Amino acid sequence: MKTAKELVAQMTTEQKAYLCVGKNFWEINGVARLGLPDIMVTDGPHGLRKQTADADHLGLHESLPATCFPTASALACTFDEELLCEVGRALGEEARKENIAVLLGPGVNMKRSPLCGRNFEYFSEDPYLAGKLAAAYIRGVQSVGVGTSLKHFAANNQEKKRMTTDSIVDERTLHEIYLKAFEIAVKEGKPWTVMSAYNLLNGVYCSEHKELLCDILRGQWGFDGAVITDWGAMSDCIASYRAGLDLEMPGSRGGHQQWIMRAVGTGELSQDRLDSAAQHVTELILKSQAGREIPYTCDMAAHIALAQKAEERAAVLLKNTGVLPIKKGSRVAVIGEFAKKPRYQGAGSSKINPVSLDCAFDALRELGVDAVYAAGYCLASEQTAGLIEEAKRTAQSCDLAVVFAGLPDAYESEGFDRENLSLPAAHNALIEAVSAVQPNTVVVLHGGAPMEMPWIDAVKGVLMCYLGGCRVGHAAAAILCGQVNPSGRLAETFPLALSDTPCAKDFPVQDNTAEYFEGQFIGYRYYDAAQKEVLFPFGFGLSYTDFAYTDLRVRERGQVLEITFVLKNTGTRTGRETPQLYLGKKEKNGGVPFKKLVRFAKITLDAGEETTVCFTLDQDDFAFYSTDLHAWTAGAGDFVVMAGASSRDLRLTAQITRAGDLPYPSGDFDRVYEKAVPYDKEYAPRPFTINSTAEDLRTTWLGRLVVFIIRRMMRRMFGSDPDLLRMMERMVMEVPLRFLIIGSGGVVDVDRLEGIVLFFNRHYLKGLKKILKKTPEKTEK
Repeated sequence: MKTAKELVAQMTTEQKAYLCVGKNFWEINGVARLGLPDIMVTDGPHGLRKQTADADHLGLHESLPATCFPTASALACTFDEELLCEVGRALGEEARKENIAVLLGPGVNMKRSPLCGRNFEYFSEDPYLAGKLAAAYIRGVQSVGVGTSLKHFAANNQEKKRMTTDSIVDERTLHEIYLKAFEIAVKEGKPWTVMSAYNLLNGVYCSEHKELLCDILRGQWGFDGAVITDWGAMSDCIASYRAGLDLEMPGSRGGHQQWIMRAVGTGELSQDRLDSAAQHVTELILKSQAGREIPYTCDMAAHIALAQKAEERAAVLLKNTGVLPIKKGSRVAVIGEFAKKPRYQGAGSSKINPVSLDCAFDALRELGVDAVYAAGYCLASEQTAGLIEEAKRTAQSCDLAVVFAGLPDAYESEGFDRENLSLPAAHNALIEAVSAVQPNTVVVLHGGAPMEMPWIDAVKGVLMCYLGGCRVGHAAAAILCGQVNPSGRLAETFPLALSDTPCAKDFPVQDNTAEYFEGQFIGYRYYDAAQKEVLFPFGFGLSYTDFAYTDLRVRERGQVLEITFVLKNTGTRTGRETPQLYLGKKEKNGGVPFKKLVRFAKITLDAGEETTVCFTLDQDDFAFYSTDLHAWTAGAGDFVVMAGASSRDLRLTAQITRAGDLPYPSGDFDRVYEKAVPYDKEYAPRPFTINSTAEDLRTTWLGRLVVFIIRRMMRRMFGSDPDLLRMMERMVMEVPLRFLIIGSGGVVDVDRLEGIVLFFNRHYLKGLKKILKKTPEKTEK
């Protein structure tokens, strides 16, 4: 069989150009003459979202039924690489069944703030944990011949103005925090593709960022796959290809192919760069063809069972003062509409059409629980007074109340950020009212991110289910009844209040510049260094058994450091523990203001059983990114290794001294936090460009008219669903004009888009000439 290089050598410039631009919303062009078929990609970080009719990337149109697994925010709480690989394989099998070549995921962007609307689709606030889990997921999917697309590269950490925001990040923070998860996933998982993000990074769009795409991704990390855009993320076509981009998705209906060919003809884009891009896309198609030869089975029943197992291991027991597991024979009040209509997945491009869906109330009844139901609130209305009174009466008549609450779709989604950390007022009021009349109250929470819990002291138990997939009901019931011992551990910190978060005063940004002034101090790195009290720390989670940590030993074996300690289950039942190892820099005053997770494990122990946990650290674990050398270097100095059950429950410590190339920089919180980022710049909406948004256009009378028309159209389309209407209005106002190429069904091509921009910039005649031009015949590839 011919290699990709040999096949590209047989292509015309036109065929190479067509390879590098998507065929339509979900398909990538092949070259039939050379035996290269078109291939299909689709959304699906936690389930396959294959659309067969109208296509979109916001989850509006129906997709084929598939298994809905827990979202990344939930899966991360398993701290279980083996399980992530198993889930990935199941996703790959369902993709193979539907002839999908590439699954668009996983997402490894950092959770800079708990307000980011897409945090449910990302793993963690910690780059090491996110990278290791993503690599395992990738290996699983690709083991059955389906590719993955690691996203969103890079520093895509807010949804507000995500397509035009400039993320300003200092060099060390960029490499140690925002690129590290990508690096681990690329090196260990070897994804077939990497997806460039919408945003700018330090002044340059990610899709045309040569340092990211060439110097770092390919040069430093050795990535050899295809770099593709997020859907509609291309701003400057030729600049993107020159910077190392290989494939624009979902395509520009012929416009950019013509630009590519003209640029090659004039020398603006080199023939070698086009050949390289075409070769990467050809290699992707060849990998897909080879993948179809790998034997596989797709047992949907087994996948649904796996979805339940994943959620059973992901759900985090946050509080339990003797009320759980539910005692046999108890009469239980099951309260809250989420008990019958669970929020089990996020909204937006990852929205799955589940092949089956359960609910906790039915699952509890199946397990023999004497359960009675009260709605407590209505998801479609804020009118709850009568429902709360009914819930109080139901709770008073029972031995125990379990209130199901959380964040509805309208509170978090792709496309916009949360405004606060609060639950809906009706949910908080319900919990407070029920706990006031029923001392044995447990709260089960559904949602993709941390939330404030003003009632935490009034309840006896809290189970965080996150967005637990299509079997979240059975998983929650199994934990509540004690059939499953909870083992989830938080992959992100739960702050007490929004004002406590590291970037509270400036997230999300209202203009187009997001300054990462907190530097490396995100998540637990910030809370622990600032000595902030938190609701629940990173790595925290309770069990129905107890574990003891003893006998820490540190041995140097050449350049490798071997750390061992004894872990024992001191309780009365089998349980799974997550021992975590942190590394900190010891300062002259003896403090350790900065620490990072460097190893973790998932270990199952029977009652009374013990095992020796062994972790090894090498020079890379003591390395830091030097802004003088513009490279990673081995750090020297005094360090502390800390082992325990969370970032704030570190039961064993040892001091060590390491030799290195340069002294490890100070982790002094006061000298790093809130210091200068690379630069700042004023944002001016005019002159308008293809990246101007509807919000920008409102500064003109014509723009206000256009926005008025858009809103009227949206009210006709979504007026029956106020939450969806609100969500869509927030999204559409921040979509750049360049999206007209995707959303107009071919009516607006790149030339007409230029005309629209000219028109808004008051070049009316020039603009109209381009807008009204005749569309040329499409050339066949």
